[in-house]
Amino acid sequence: MIAILAPALLMLAAGFPAQAAATARRSATAMHGAASFEQLAQAAKRARDENRDDAAIDSYRQALKLKPEWDEGLWYLGTLLYEKENYFEACTVLRSFLARNQENAYGWALLGLSEFETREYTRALDRLQQSMVLGLGDNGKMTSTVSYVTAILLTRSEKFDESMALLFTRVASGENASPLVEPLGLAALRLPFLPAEIPADRREMVHMAGAGALAVEAQHYEDADKLFNELEAKYPDQPGVHFLIGAYLLRTRPDDGIKELKREIEISPSHVPARIRLAEEYIKRQDVNQGKSFAQEALKLEPKNGLAHMVLGEGLVAKGDSAAGIRELEIAQDSLPDEARLRWDLFRAYTAAQRPEDAAREKGEIERLSKQDAAH
Repeated sequence: MIAILAPALLMLAAGFPAQAAATARRSATAMHGAASFEQLAQAAKRARDENRDDAAIDSYRQALKLKPEWDEGLWYLGTLLYEKENYFEACTVLRSFLARNQENAYGWALLGLSEFETREYTRALDRLQQSMVLGLGDNGKMTSTVSYVTAILLTRSEKFDESMALLFTRVASGENASPLVEPLGLAALRLPFLPAEIPADRREMVHMAGAGALAVEAQHYEDADKLFNELEAKYPDQPGVHFLIGAYLLRTRPDDGIKELKREIEISPSHVPARIRLAEEYIKRQDVNQGKSFAQEALKLEPKNGLAHMVLGEGLVAKGDSAAGIRELEIAQDSLPDEARLRWDLFRAYTAAQRPEDAAREKGEIERLSKQDAAH
């Protein structure tokens, strides 16, 4: 991972982040009281400019003992420690920096990358997502690195759809897709591994799945068909394979897609996403009873699955049981607060049930989400 992260870090460390500049200026006014501190600060800067990293780190450490609140020193020490692969100390220093600079996206990004290296994966994911919310500006390399690490951590956390969406965003930005093939394959097969953790006997399978997912995204359907046919022929009994192929075939050959999804359930009896996809397909075909049955099976396996509640609610409303359908849709809100499809479902259901105040609230939520999407 170091080879991937280093280019972005070099750009980041080239200067103290603009977001912290104001704080740095305020801190500078307090420097004049201690000559020893100023000497150490100057020595640290000189060593850093001359690429004498060990000397710079030593001077920054000494200066920060005298002025622990020196933000510029905390920042440069944190970046240097990261470059030297001293990730544990980098985490400590960056946490001190962020305690005083909580709106600094680059600080959160570098802390998240450091915690990734120390295998504090849950914390790392939170920090990296925070940096993306705050915005990394036009630093393309850092954005690419943060997006990549965030995506693979989402996969490890079993948030496969979010991971794929983020990876496809990187592809759409024109980024080289080759390093994204395995992360996409893991997410597409719903395997909660980091790329470095892929078992040797599954690496080819993951690569084929990722290449197929990329082909679908690029609308190269002949290539996708070929890759998925090879994938199924080589790995007919591996969990995840038939779900991936079935989800793809629902677009073009839905009857074959249904067969593949049912085959996935035979191989993986507790596979919830396959049941949800089947429920959606049957409801779309107006076979509501069959769709409702698969949605209810999904909820028996995962009672709090928001998507399953949403699909079941859609089926119940379609069957004419508006009260029960609305209850299911409202339950889905807890885990899908920003799902536009759900908001439209509720708006239509409330309107049909003559609940104008609730319908107006959902219309407001739809407008909010539309503005939010436009902003991004």
